[in-house]
Amino acid sequence: MTRSTDTTTPRSLAAAVAVARTAAEHRGQDIVLLDMRSCSQLFDYFVIATGTSRRQLHAMSEEIDRVMQAEFHDERLGLEGYEASRWIVLDYGDVVVHLFDEETRQYYNLEDLWAEAPRVDWATLAGRRDVALLG
Repeated sequence: MTRSTDTTTPRSLAAAVAVARTAAEHRGQDIVLLDMRSCSQLFDYFVIATGTSRRQLHAMSEEIDRVMQAEFHDERLGLEGYEASRWIVLDYGDVVVHLFDEETRQYYNLEDLWAEAPRVDWATLAGRRDVALLG
């Protein structure tokens, strides 16, 4: 899968919002959605969330995978860190998901590393019907 050439990429935004919503529904904490389009040509959005246990991180990653397949027909292109469960990365092409335990998230601090990337108010978008219909 290659990155979309459409500069608005509404489908990738809808997918990223769905990922953030799914993480929240599975008790993910401190969920951040970063618009990476001005920072990278490889992907459009990062979704970053924290889990409190290995079991919770696994449940979040599995449900995110199910939602991406069911709602967007997107197959996961890559999965890293599942066994260690300190930093799980799910790659869907335009959307990359980072699920951390608290200590690892603080250590790598992706939000500061990509500080130039605008934050997206995913919670507001999650309630909008037009964004939900893009899937």
